[in-house]
Amino acid sequence: MGPKAWWTIFLYTKYVLLSRFCHWRKLCRYAVGNGFHVIAAHTDSPCLKLKPKSASSKSGYQMVNVQTYGSGLWHTWFDRDLSVAGRVIVRGSDGSFMHKLVKVKRPLLRIPTLAIHLDRTVNKDGFKPNLETHLIPLLSTKIEETLESKEKSTASSLKPAHHPLLMQALSDELNCGIDDIVSVELSVCDTQPSCLGGGNDEFIFSGRLDNLASSYCALRALIDSCKLSSDLSSEHAIRMIALFDNEEVGSDSVQGAGAPTMFQAMRRIVSCLVNEYVGEGAFERAIRHSFLVSADMAHGVHPNFMDKHEEHHRPEMQKGLVIKHNANQRYATSSVTAFLFKEVGKIHNLPTQEFVVRNDMGCGSTIGPILASGVGIRTVDCGIAQLSMHSAREICGKEDVDIAYKHFKAFYQTFSSIDRKLKVDF
Repeated sequence: MGPKAWWTIFLYTKYVLLSRFCHWRKLCRYAVGNGFHVIAAHTDSPCLKLKPKSASSKSGYQMVNVQTYGSGLWHTWFDRDLSVAGRVIVRGSDGSFMHKLVKVKRPLLRIPTLAIHLDRTVNKDGFKPNLETHLIPLLSTKIEETLESKEKSTASSLKPAHHPLLMQALSDELNCGIDDIVSVELSVCDTQPSCLGGGNDEFIFSGRLDNLASSYCALRALIDSCKLSSDLSSEHAIRMIALFDNEEVGSDSVQGAGAPTMFQAMRRIVSCLVNEYVGEGAFERAIRHSFLVSADMAHGVHPNFMDKHEEHHRPEMQKGLVIKHNANQRYATSSVTAFLFKEVGKIHNLPTQEFVVRNDMGCGSTIGPILASGVGIRTVDCGIAQLSMHSAREICGKEDVDIAYKHFKAFYQTFSSIDRKLKVDF
Protein backbone atom coordinates (compact mmCIF):
# COMPACT_ATOMS: atom_id res chain seq x y z
CA MET A 1 0.00 0.00 0.00
CA GLY A 2 1.39 3.37 -1.01
CA PRO A 3 1.90 6.45 1.19
CA LYS A 4 -1.14 8.18 -0.31
CA ALA A 5 -3.35 5.32 0.77
CA TRP A 6 -1.82 5.29 4.25
CA TRP A 7 -2.43 9.04 4.57
CA THR A 8 -6.07 8.52 3.60
CA ILE A 9 -6.36 5.76 6.21
CA PHE A 10 -4.78 8.05 8.82
CA LEU A 11 -7.29 10.84 8.17
CA TYR A 12 -10.19 8.39 8.19
CA THR A 13 -8.89 6.75 11.36
CA LYS A 14 -8.49 10.11 13.08
CA TYR A 15 -12.12 10.95 12.28
CA VAL A 16 -13.36 7.52 13.35
CA LEU A 17 -11.44 7.54 16.64
CA LEU A 18 -12.59 11.05 17.54
CA SER A 19 -16.16 10.04 16.77
CA ARG A 20 -15.78 6.86 18.80
CA PHE A 21 -14.38 8.85 21.75
CA CYS A 22 -17.27 11.34 21.75
CA HIS A 23 -19.72 8.45 21.47
CA TRP A 24 -17.88 6.57 24.24
CA ARG A 25 -18.18 9.51 26.65
CA LYS A 26 -21.96 9.29 26.42
CA LEU A 27 -22.20 5.54 26.87
CA CYS A 28 -19.44 4.10 29.04
CA ARG A 29 -19.18 3.82 32.82
CA TYR A 30 -15.96 5.74 33.20
CA ALA A 31 -15.13 7.14 36.62
CA VAL A 32 -12.17 9.25 37.70
CA GLY A 33 -9.16 6.98 38.20
CA ASN A 34 -10.23 4.32 35.71
CA GLY A 35 -7.48 3.27 33.34
CA PHE A 36 -6.55 2.96 29.69
CA HIS A 37 -6.46 -0.27 27.71
CA VAL A 38 -3.80 0.32 25.08
CA ILE A 39 -2.33 -1.66 22.21
CA ALA A 40 0.96 -0.13 21.05
CA ALA A 41 3.01 -1.04 17.99
CA HIS A 42 5.60 0.46 15.67
CA THR A 43 5.15 1.21 11.99
CA ASP A 44 8.75 1.40 10.75
CA SER A 45 10.86 -1.37 9.18
CA PRO A 46 14.53 -1.66 8.20
CA CYS A 47 15.12 -0.09 4.81
CA LEU A 48 17.46 2.02 2.73
CA LYS A 49 17.06 5.80 2.86
CA LEU A 50 18.42 8.27 0.34
CA LYS A 51 21.31 10.39 1.56
CA PRO A 52 20.86 14.20 1.50
CA LYS A 53 23.11 14.19 -1.56
CA SER A 54 22.19 10.98 -3.34
CA ALA A 55 23.46 11.63 -6.88
CA SER A 56 26.61 9.78 -7.89
CA SER A 57 28.05 8.26 -11.06
CA LYS A 58 30.25 5.22 -11.60
CA SER A 59 31.49 3.56 -14.77
CA GLY A 60 28.83 5.11 -16.96
CA TYR A 61 25.95 4.50 -14.54
CA GLN A 62 23.87 6.93 -12.52
CA MET A 63 23.73 5.65 -8.94
CA VAL A 64 21.67 6.68 -5.90
CA ASN A 65 23.57 6.89 -2.60
CA VAL A 66 21.70 5.46 0.38
CA GLN A 67 22.16 4.93 4.09
CA THR A 68 20.97 1.90 6.01
CA TYR A 69 18.09 2.31 8.46
CA GLY A 70 17.85 -0.28 11.22
CA SER A 71 19.30 -3.77 11.21
CA GLY A 72 18.17 -5.22 7.92
CA LEU A 73 19.16 -8.41 6.15
CA TRP A 74 20.76 -6.28 3.49
CA HIS A 75 21.71 -9.10 1.15
CA THR A 76 17.98 -9.62 0.51
CA TRP A 77 17.78 -6.18 -1.14
CA PHE A 78 20.01 -7.28 -4.01
CA ASP A 79 18.42 -8.21 -7.37
CA ARG A 80 14.98 -6.89 -6.42
CA ASP A 81 12.78 -4.46 -8.35
CA LEU A 82 12.98 -1.34 -6.22
CA SER A 83 11.51 2.14 -6.21
CA VAL A 84 11.25 5.13 -3.86
CA ALA A 85 8.57 6.41 -1.49
CA GLY A 86 8.44 9.07 1.18
CA ARG A 87 7.57 12.70 1.62
CA VAL A 88 8.39 15.89 -0.20
CA ILE A 89 7.87 19.60 0.33
CA VAL A 90 6.34 21.27 -2.73
CA ARG A 91 6.18 25.00 -3.33
CA GLY A 92 2.69 26.20 -4.25
CA SER A 93 1.88 28.85 -6.84
CA ASP A 94 0.98 31.27 -4.04
CA GLY A 95 4.35 30.85 -2.32
CA SER A 96 3.09 28.43 0.35
CA PHE A 97 4.68 25.05 1.02
CA MET A 98 2.82 21.76 0.99
CA HIS A 99 3.85 18.50 2.64
CA LYS A 100 2.99 15.61 0.30
CA LEU A 101 3.43 11.85 0.35
CA VAL A 102 4.73 10.18 -2.78
CA LYS A 103 5.45 6.71 -4.12
CA VAL A 104 6.83 5.87 -7.56
CA LYS A 105 5.11 2.57 -8.29
CA ARG A 106 7.18 1.41 -11.26
CA PRO A 107 10.56 -0.31 -10.76
CA LEU A 108 13.08 2.50 -10.71
CA LEU A 109 16.15 1.10 -8.95
CA ARG A 110 18.13 -2.12 -8.76
CA ILE A 111 21.08 -3.33 -6.68
CA PRO A 112 22.72 -6.00 -8.85
CA THR A 113 24.81 -8.77 -7.36
CA LEU A 114 28.23 -9.63 -8.72
CA ALA A 115 28.22 -12.63 -11.08
CA ILE A 116 29.62 -15.82 -9.56
CA HIS A 117 32.18 -15.93 -12.39
CA LEU A 118 33.78 -12.85 -10.79
CA ASP A 119 33.40 -14.07 -7.20
CA ARG A 120 34.08 -17.81 -7.30
CA THR A 121 34.23 -18.31 -3.50
CA VAL A 122 31.01 -16.52 -2.58
CA ASN A 123 29.08 -19.73 -1.85
CA LYS A 124 31.90 -21.02 0.35
CA ASP A 125 32.93 -17.80 2.10
CA GLY A 126 29.51 -16.17 2.21
CA PHE A 127 28.08 -13.05 0.64
CA LYS A 128 29.53 -10.14 2.61
CA PRO A 129 28.82 -6.88 0.82
CA ASN A 130 30.39 -3.64 1.98
CA LEU A 131 27.40 -1.53 2.97
CA GLU A 132 29.02 1.71 1.85
CA THR A 133 30.37 0.69 -1.54
CA HIS A 134 28.34 -2.35 -2.67
CA LEU A 135 24.83 -1.37 -1.56
CA ILE A 136 24.29 1.49 -4.02
CA PRO A 137 21.19 1.22 -6.24
CA LEU A 138 21.57 1.67 -9.97
CA LEU A 139 19.22 4.27 -11.52
CA SER A 140 20.18 4.47 -15.20
CA THR A 141 22.99 4.60 -17.70
CA LYS A 142 24.74 7.93 -17.71
CA ILE A 143 23.43 8.82 -21.18
CA GLU A 144 20.03 9.51 -19.61
CA GLU A 145 21.49 12.65 -18.07
CA THR A 146 21.52 14.34 -21.49
CA LEU A 147 17.82 13.76 -22.22
CA GLU A 148 14.79 15.98 -21.70
CA SER A 149 14.81 15.45 -17.92
CA LYS A 150 18.06 17.40 -17.68
CA GLU A 151 16.74 20.30 -19.70
CA LYS A 152 13.65 20.58 -17.51
CA SER A 153 15.67 20.80 -14.30
CA THR A 154 18.49 23.22 -15.12
CA ALA A 155 17.25 25.70 -12.52
CA SER A 156 16.40 23.18 -9.81
CA SER A 157 18.05 23.82 -6.47
CA LEU A 158 18.18 20.05 -5.88
CA LYS A 159 20.05 19.28 -9.08
CA PRO A 160 23.44 18.94 -7.35
CA ALA A 161 21.96 16.69 -4.67
CA HIS A 162 19.72 14.31 -6.65
CA HIS A 163 19.73 13.10 -10.23
CA PRO A 164 17.41 15.05 -12.56
CA LEU A 165 15.96 11.74 -13.75
CA LEU A 166 14.92 10.86 -10.22
CA MET A 167 13.44 14.31 -9.69
CA GLN A 168 11.53 13.97 -12.95
CA ALA A 169 9.99 10.70 -11.74
CA LEU A 170 8.86 12.45 -8.55
CA SER A 171 7.45 15.46 -10.38
CA ASP A 172 5.52 13.19 -12.75
CA GLU A 173 3.99 11.38 -9.80
CA LEU A 174 3.14 14.62 -7.98
CA ASN A 175 2.01 16.46 -11.10
CA CYS A 176 4.22 19.43 -10.33
CA GLY A 177 7.34 21.03 -11.74
CA ILE A 178 10.78 19.80 -10.75
CA ASP A 179 11.67 23.27 -9.52
CA ASP A 180 8.65 23.21 -7.20
CA ILE A 181 10.10 20.30 -5.21
CA VAL A 182 12.15 22.02 -2.50
CA SER A 183 12.89 19.13 -0.12
CA VAL A 184 12.70 15.34 -0.16
CA GLU A 185 12.89 12.51 2.38
CA LEU A 186 12.80 9.22 0.51
CA SER A 187 13.16 5.54 1.30
CA VAL A 188 13.88 2.70 -1.09
CA CYS A 189 11.01 0.21 -1.26
CA ASP A 190 10.26 -3.10 -2.96
CA THR A 191 7.68 -2.90 -5.74
CA GLN A 192 6.48 -6.51 -5.43
CA PRO A 193 3.00 -6.56 -3.85
CA SER A 194 2.05 -8.74 -0.90
CA CYS A 195 0.42 -12.06 -1.71
CA LEU A 196 -0.79 -15.35 -0.28
CA GLY A 197 1.45 -18.37 -0.83
CA GLY A 198 2.12 -21.94 0.19
CA GLY A 199 0.42 -25.16 -0.88
CA ASN A 200 -2.83 -24.14 0.82
CA ASP A 201 -2.41 -20.37 0.55
CA GLU A 202 -1.70 -20.44 4.27
CA PHE A 203 1.21 -17.96 4.25
CA ILE A 204 1.46 -14.23 3.69
CA PHE A 205 4.53 -13.21 1.69
CA SER A 206 5.20 -9.51 2.10
CA GLY A 207 7.64 -6.80 2.99
CA ARG A 208 7.32 -4.92 6.29
CA LEU A 209 5.19 -7.50 8.12
CA ASP A 210 7.35 -6.41 11.04
CA ASN A 211 5.47 -4.46 12.14
CA LEU A 212 2.60 -3.32 9.92
CA ALA A 213 0.81 -6.61 10.58
CA SER A 214 0.55 -5.75 14.29
CA SER A 215 -0.39 -2.14 13.53
CA TYR A 216 -3.22 -3.24 11.24
CA CYS A 217 -4.62 -5.78 13.70
CA ALA A 218 -4.56 -3.22 16.53
CA LEU A 219 -6.32 -0.53 14.50
CA ARG A 220 -8.94 -2.87 13.08
CA ALA A 221 -9.63 -4.35 16.54
CA LEU A 222 -10.13 -0.92 18.12
CA ILE A 223 -12.56 0.24 15.43
CA ASP A 224 -14.53 -3.01 15.37
CA SER A 225 -14.77 -3.19 19.17
CA CYS A 226 -16.69 0.10 19.25
CA LYS A 227 -19.14 -0.29 16.37
CA LEU A 228 -22.35 -0.62 18.38
CA SER A 229 -23.68 1.35 21.33
CA SER A 230 -23.90 -1.86 23.30
CA ASP A 231 -20.15 -2.44 22.81
CA LEU A 232 -19.44 0.37 25.27
CA SER A 233 -22.38 0.08 27.65
CA SER A 234 -20.38 -1.73 30.33
CA GLU A 235 -16.91 -0.32 29.58
CA HIS A 236 -15.07 1.25 32.52
CA ALA A 237 -11.80 2.02 30.74
CA ILE A 238 -10.59 4.05 27.76
CA ARG A 239 -9.70 2.01 24.67
CA MET A 240 -6.67 3.26 22.78
CA ILE A 241 -3.97 2.40 20.25
CA ALA A 242 -0.56 4.06 19.84
CA LEU A 243 1.56 3.59 16.71
CA PHE A 244 5.17 4.78 16.82
CA ASP A 245 8.02 5.34 14.40
CA ASN A 246 11.75 4.65 14.81
CA GLU A 247 11.53 1.49 16.91
CA GLU A 248 14.10 -0.14 14.65
CA VAL A 249 16.68 2.47 15.66
CA GLY A 250 15.98 2.76 19.39
CA SER A 251 12.76 4.82 19.63
CA ASP A 252 14.57 7.97 20.78
CA SER A 253 12.90 10.49 18.47
CA VAL A 254 10.04 12.96 18.50
CA GLN A 255 7.79 10.32 16.89
CA GLY A 256 9.26 7.33 18.74
CA ALA A 257 8.07 5.51 21.86
CA GLY A 258 10.78 7.28 23.84
CA ALA A 259 8.95 10.60 23.39
CA PRO A 260 6.24 11.60 25.91
CA THR A 261 3.55 11.87 23.21
CA MET A 262 1.36 8.96 24.30
CA PHE A 263 1.40 9.88 27.98
CA GLN A 264 0.72 13.52 27.19
CA ALA A 265 -2.32 12.43 25.19
CA MET A 266 -3.48 10.22 28.07
CA ARG A 267 -3.07 13.07 30.54
CA ARG A 268 -5.11 15.41 28.34
CA ILE A 269 -7.86 12.80 27.98
CA VAL A 270 -8.06 12.36 31.75
CA SER A 271 -8.15 16.14 32.21
CA CYS A 272 -11.05 16.29 29.77
CA LEU A 273 -13.03 13.67 31.68
CA VAL A 274 -12.58 14.72 35.30
CA ASN A 275 -15.00 17.68 34.88
CA GLU A 276 -15.76 19.13 38.33
CA TYR A 277 -13.65 16.57 40.18
CA VAL A 278 -11.36 18.16 42.73
CA GLY A 279 -8.80 15.70 43.95
CA GLU A 280 -5.23 14.57 43.76
CA GLY A 281 -3.53 12.40 41.17
CA ALA A 282 -6.34 11.57 38.72
CA PHE A 283 -3.85 10.81 35.93
CA GLU A 284 -1.50 8.81 38.16
CA ARG A 285 -4.42 6.73 39.43
CA ALA A 286 -5.53 6.12 35.85
CA ILE A 287 -2.06 4.87 34.89
CA ARG A 288 -2.01 2.43 37.80
CA HIS A 289 -5.26 0.93 36.53
CA SER A 290 -4.09 0.81 32.91
CA PHE A 291 -2.81 -2.08 30.81
CA LEU A 292 -0.59 -1.96 27.72
CA VAL A 293 -0.22 -4.63 25.05
CA SER A 294 3.08 -4.12 23.24
CA ALA A 295 2.52 -5.80 19.85
CA ASP A 296 5.59 -6.62 17.78
CA MET A 297 6.28 -9.58 15.51
CA ALA A 298 7.86 -12.66 17.10
CA HIS A 299 10.48 -15.18 15.98
CA GLY A 300 8.80 -18.36 14.79
CA VAL A 301 10.91 -21.51 14.88
CA HIS A 302 12.80 -22.00 11.60
CA PRO A 303 12.65 -25.65 10.43
CA ASN A 304 16.20 -25.43 9.05
CA PHE A 305 17.62 -23.74 12.17
CA MET A 306 15.67 -25.22 15.08
CA ASP A 307 18.71 -25.05 17.35
CA LYS A 308 18.47 -21.25 17.36
CA HIS A 309 15.42 -21.53 19.63
CA GLU A 310 15.28 -22.62 23.26
CA GLU A 311 14.12 -26.23 23.27
CA HIS A 312 10.81 -25.70 25.09
CA HIS A 313 9.90 -22.32 23.61
CA ARG A 314 9.61 -22.72 19.86
CA PRO A 315 6.65 -20.71 18.55
CA GLU A 316 5.00 -22.05 15.40
CA MET A 317 2.95 -20.37 12.71
CA GLN A 318 -0.84 -20.65 12.77
CA LYS A 319 -0.86 -21.34 16.53
CA GLY A 320 -1.68 -17.97 18.03
CA LEU A 321 0.01 -14.92 19.49
CA VAL A 322 3.42 -15.38 21.09
CA ILE A 323 3.90 -13.95 24.59
CA LYS A 324 7.52 -12.88 25.06
CA HIS A 325 9.45 -13.26 28.32
CA ASN A 326 12.91 -12.12 29.38
CA ALA A 327 14.26 -12.13 32.94
CA ASN A 328 16.57 -9.21 32.09
CA GLN A 329 13.62 -7.00 31.14
CA ARG A 330 14.26 -6.89 27.42
CA TYR A 331 10.54 -7.62 27.31
CA ALA A 332 8.14 -6.04 29.81
CA THR A 333 6.01 -9.16 30.40
CA SER A 334 5.49 -10.30 33.99
CA SER A 335 3.74 -13.41 35.28
CA VAL A 336 0.69 -11.31 36.13
CA THR A 337 0.41 -9.50 32.78
CA ALA A 338 1.00 -12.76 30.89
CA PHE A 339 -1.77 -14.45 32.88
CA LEU A 340 -4.27 -11.65 32.24
CA PHE A 341 -3.58 -11.58 28.51
CA LYS A 342 -3.75 -15.38 28.22
CA GLU A 343 -7.01 -15.33 30.16
CA VAL A 344 -8.50 -13.09 27.47
CA GLY A 345 -7.55 -15.69 24.88
CA LYS A 346 -8.77 -18.58 27.00
CA ILE A 347 -12.27 -17.10 27.37
CA HIS A 348 -12.53 -16.66 23.60
CA ASN A 349 -10.85 -19.98 22.70
CA LEU A 350 -7.83 -18.26 21.18
CA PRO A 351 -4.46 -20.05 21.45
CA THR A 352 -1.28 -18.45 22.76
CA GLN A 353 2.37 -19.48 22.77
CA GLU A 354 5.39 -18.41 24.78
CA PHE A 355 8.94 -17.44 23.88
CA VAL A 356 12.22 -16.94 25.70
CA VAL A 357 15.59 -16.56 24.04
CA ARG A 358 18.41 -19.03 24.63
CA ASN A 359 20.84 -18.10 27.42
CA ASP A 360 23.76 -18.19 24.97
CA MET A 361 22.15 -15.70 22.58
CA GLY A 362 21.37 -12.00 22.79
CA CYS A 363 17.76 -10.90 23.10
CA GLY A 364 16.07 -8.23 21.07
CA SER A 365 13.69 -5.73 22.61
CA THR A 366 10.52 -3.78 21.84
CA ILE A 367 8.77 -0.56 22.76
CA GLY A 368 7.24 -2.45 25.71
CA PRO A 369 9.98 -1.80 28.30
CA ILE A 370 10.31 1.83 27.13
CA LEU A 371 6.63 2.57 27.66
CA ALA A 372 6.33 0.44 30.80
CA SER A 373 9.18 2.26 32.51
CA GLY A 374 8.03 5.67 31.26
CA VAL A 375 5.21 5.97 33.79
CA GLY A 376 4.85 2.53 35.34
CA ILE A 377 2.10 0.94 33.26
CA ARG A 378 1.45 -2.82 33.38
CA THR A 379 2.64 -4.32 30.10
CA VAL A 380 2.69 -7.58 28.18
CA ASP A 381 4.89 -8.08 25.10
CA CYS A 382 3.43 -10.28 22.38
CA GLY A 383 3.50 -10.77 18.62
CA ILE A 384 2.66 -12.85 15.58
CA ALA A 385 5.19 -15.60 14.78
CA GLN A 386 7.06 -15.01 11.54
CA LEU A 387 10.10 -16.09 9.54
CA SER A 388 12.64 -13.98 7.61
CA MET A 389 12.34 -11.06 10.03
CA HIS A 390 14.03 -7.91 8.65
CA SER A 391 14.31 -9.37 5.18
CA ALA A 392 13.06 -7.39 2.21
CA ARG A 393 10.44 -10.14 1.93
CA GLU A 394 9.02 -11.72 5.09
CA ILE A 395 6.56 -14.54 5.82
CA CYS A 396 3.86 -15.15 8.43
CA GLY A 397 0.79 -17.35 8.78
CA LYS A 398 -2.53 -16.14 7.39
CA GLU A 399 -4.45 -17.62 10.32
CA ASP A 400 -2.21 -15.84 12.82
CA VAL A 401 -3.25 -12.43 11.52
CA ASP A 402 -6.88 -13.37 12.07
CA ILE A 403 -6.11 -14.75 15.54
CA ALA A 404 -4.20 -11.59 16.47
CA TYR A 405 -7.11 -9.41 15.35
CA LYS A 406 -9.58 -11.50 17.35
CA HIS A 407 -7.34 -11.51 20.45
CA PHE A 408 -6.88 -7.74 20.33
CA LYS A 409 -10.60 -7.19 19.85
CA ALA A 410 -11.33 -9.56 22.75
CA PHE A 411 -8.82 -7.62 24.86
CA TYR A 412 -10.81 -4.43 24.35
CA GLN A 413 -14.14 -6.14 24.94
CA THR A 414 -13.40 -8.25 28.01
CA PHE A 415 -10.26 -7.05 29.79
CA SER A 416 -12.14 -4.76 32.19
CA SER A 417 -14.17 -7.64 33.60
CA ILE A 418 -11.15 -9.95 33.81
CA ASP A 419 -8.96 -7.36 35.52
CA ARG A 420 -11.57 -6.70 38.22
CA LYS A 421 -11.47 -10.38 39.21
CA LEU A 422 -7.76 -10.28 40.07
CA LYS A 423 -7.20 -9.86 43.81
CA VAL A 424 -3.68 -8.87 44.83
CA ASP A 425 -2.39 -10.12 48.19
CA PHE A 426 -0.35 -7.32 49.73
